[in-house]
Amino acid sequence: MPILNRAAEMQAEISAWRRHIHENPGLLYEVQETAAFVEEKLKSFGVDEIVTGLGRTGVVGLIRGRGEGGRVIGLRADMDALPLTEITGKAWASRQEGKMHACGHDGHTAMLLGAAKYLAETRNFNGTVAVIFQPAEEGGRGALAMVEDGLMDRFGIQEVYGMHNMPGMALGTFAIRKGGIMAAPDKFTIQIKGRGGHAAEPHRTADPIVIGAQIVGGLQMIAARNANPLRSVVVSVTQFHAGTTHNIIPEEAVIAGTVRSLDEGVRDLAEARIRQIAEGIAATHDGAAEVDYERACPVTVNHPEETMHAAKAAMAIVGEKNVNTEVDPSMAGEDFAFMLQARPGAYIMIGNGDTAALHNPAYDFNDEAIGYGVSYWVKLAEQRLAD
Repeated sequence: MPILNRAAEMQAEISAWRRHIHENPGLLYEVQETAAFVEEKLKSFGVDEIVTGLGRTGVVGLIRGRGEGGRVIGLRADMDALPLTEITGKAWASRQEGKMHACGHDGHTAMLLGAAKYLAETRNFNGTVAVIFQPAEEGGRGALAMVEDGLMDRFGIQEVYGMHNMPGMALGTFAIRKGGIMAAPDKFTIQIKGRGGHAAEPHRTADPIVIGAQIVGGLQMIAARNANPLRSVVVSVTQFHAGTTHNIIPEEAVIAGTVRSLDEGVRDLAEARIRQIAEGIAATHDGAAEVDYERACPVTVNHPEETMHAAKAAMAIVGEKNVNTEVDPSMAGEDFAFMLQARPGAYIMIGNGDTAALHNPAYDFNDEAIGYGVSYWVKLAEQRLAD
């Protein structure tokens, strides 16, 4: 079936919501303006119960269907923006210097609001739909904050689902897979301590730059020679800081980067090898290395049965041929992983068409995707709460 008629009718209205959110972005937990907008809309829809301040600035709305009891499913959207200066030139461009919705969270929030409006109008389901509006997805672990604040237990949520737009994927298409769909995005910092001196007398020093260069090369061996080639891992050095001028060998150097993995065993291996490589190479050259390794969030793992339910709902909207159920996993991270650790569920991608890439200052969410996203949420809720 095509997108819901009601979703098509609401397209302009939901687009206006999306553009309002886009104009007024907030970073991490500082999404009070967006949260207040969400709360206002949920009240106007006649949502049965609204809870604010969950996970600091998150919002949850409960929409109860026909009859008593029944299952409770959660549908989640993220609300925060990125620290970028927008260059789209759109009429609805960000009004906040250095802040913009470059990942489409404005579209995610607007689509879930549209679904909430429809579900509150029709109530064509048994049980309860919890619409979850989360702060701080972009590095703040807002999903974990909401879980730790009682999200699942307080509302009795039994299944939870998420959705993200994907530039380069055609409008009217969806993509999903069982198992790991997004990577664990860890980061590391290596502090190298050497012995500085005159650049004309390197033999009197323990050069932290030379040590660091060898560490950078050594880290490439983790993916090339340590990890099982069938279990993906990415180790990228993205920073190297050392020195102040051309004729001084410095005392210290700092290397930093990221590790992306889709398997907890490989994740453990990568952390252990980074420590071994850095400390071993530094010691060999009469220096020392201290490694700080931070695990941001786990692998985003889709549960098999819930993945099937999500795919079935998407197929009901766009047809089987437009739903890829074996999409390649992404090495980007997603803190929805914490919600999937707390409850079974699934995370799906929705096509954003031929737009700029995510996290790019020229990116803008494609409003033409709204009808598909709203229809997917509605169909998923109605199918999962059909009896």
